[in-house]
Amino acid sequence: MVSSLKGKVALITGATSGIGKACAVALAAEGCFVSITGRNTEALKEVTKLCYEAGLPEGKVFAVDGDVVKEDDCKKIVDSTVDHFKRLDILINNAGILVLGGIESISMEDYDRQMDVNVKSVFILTKLALPHIIEAKGNIINVSSVCGIRSIPGMVAYNMSKAAIDQFTRTVALEVADRGVRVNAVNPGLIITDIHRRAGISEENYQKMVEHTKKMYPLGRAGEVEDVTKAVIYLASEDSSFVTGVTLPIDGGRILQCPR
Repeated sequence: MVSSLKGKVALITGATSGIGKACAVALAAEGCFVSITGRNTEALKEVTKLCYEAGLPEGKVFAVDGDVVKEDDCKKIVDSTVDHFKRLDILINNAGILVLGGIESISMEDYDRQMDVNVKSVFILTKLALPHIIEAKGNIINVSSVCGIRSIPGMVAYNMSKAAIDQFTRTVALEVADRGVRVNAVNPGLIITDIHRRAGISEENYQKMVEHTKKMYPLGRAGEVEDVTKAVIYLASEDSSFVTGVTLPIDGGRILQCPR
């Protein structure tokens, strides 16, 4: 157990599936009180149960439904979390979607949807949570992607959104460092979640992508959510007390590779 996380309060967005769900359970196992948010109320109940099973006492998991694209919902999420726990130490901006399409095919509606979920929501939630994070001398972790560092054709808006998150991470890290607040990002490669299926990629093509990682990723495999949560635990804890403004690739060495 990372003792520096015990009794801290973490707010995790997009906590109903994938990396967000895994982060909530992993933090709960470390004794960190968690506020989890998402749009699917039934899924929130499931994650709440898992967090309690990980060892948290009654009342130390708080679930609040909301759509992070809506500013009023963002305010409700932050305010109700602070009302419940009376503090906020850690913000994990995880909610995100993948919208496919290159510059010639993507609609402006899809572009706006991509940027609203992946960028605007992070900006709003960070702005709302920051006074509480500063008071606690806590930290913020943004879930970005290797697509913020390397460009993949056919997903121009997604690449742009993650590059924006990386620059946002570095900028805010500089703006709040003198008040004892750290801001970092994790940049996963292909992690086994449902984000690609939700984007409309067929099961056959998704399995081909996963299989391709055996050749394209130096470590020879796709990532698991636990690969990401371990890094999040490190960045959230005092073990990383001298780390800020970092965008950490968790990609099996993928971005080191040159096409061949």
